[in-house]
Amino acid sequence: MDAGVAMLRIPRDEPVLFASDMHLSPEAPRTAARFLAALRRHGPDAAHVMLLGDLFELWVGDDGADPIAAELAEALARLSAGGARIWLMRGNRDFLIDAPLPDPAAVPYSRRCGATLLEDPTPLDLHGVPALLAHGDALCTDDLVYQQWRATCREATWQRAFLARPLAERFAVGRAVRETSEAGKREKPGALMDVNETAVRTAMRAAGARLLVHGHTHRPAVHDWMDEGVPRTRLVLTDWDADAARGSMLLWRAGEPVTLPPA
Repeated sequence: MDAGVAMLRIPRDEPVLFASDMHLSPEAPRTAARFLAALRRHGPDAAHVMLLGDLFELWVGDDGADPIAAELAEALARLSAGGARIWLMRGNRDFLIDAPLPDPAAVPYSRRCGATLLEDPTPLDLHGVPALLAHGDALCTDDLVYQQWRATCREATWQRAFLARPLAERFAVGRAVRETSEAGKREKPGALMDVNETAVRTAMRAAGARLLVHGHTHRPAVHDWMDEGVPRTRLVLTDWDADAARGSMLLWRAGEPVTLPPA
């Protein structure tokens, strides 16, 4: 974990709404509608809204935001104007959110949302519980091919070169990468695409965390165990897919997690 990442502290009287892996896209309008309806329904109950990566299925730069991204930004900005703190974490699909564009006048997507970007991972005092927030892909350390790609595409030089390309070309490259990724998943063992338990323990110990909240794996669950006499919990958020009737939010209220169904 980056020692320079300051710990957020959220008091017990401030509810936190978590979600991740919505994979919003014009190609999946029912899923987008389902998530946005849930956000409008449950967002006003939260003092903090934390979206932990893969908000979008494809993100090739803030200048490529589609109408669904604009609708999400509007909904989040409305919650921000109402007093909520909005927090966004980049995932493996949308790691270019807020990446600097060649045009200095370009407005970062997080600013349109009234949001603050979260580092991955981010330590958090959640209602008195030492916690760690992550998207989750960095913990899938058994997938060496993906980890090499992850390191490459997060380099500033790679991002500058990619974002200097015309938007249409970036979309073409992004779609090709996505298709290659999906094809690769079908050939990989399931365990390869899950988090590595040693990586989880190492990250939690380094952060002094008893709770880890992440998404990415699309394997929603609560894992409890004892680690060197310390009780630890790994809470995996669900992905969203209206056609498969998947998708829920997690509200952390008065020190307890509550699963909220979509609207």
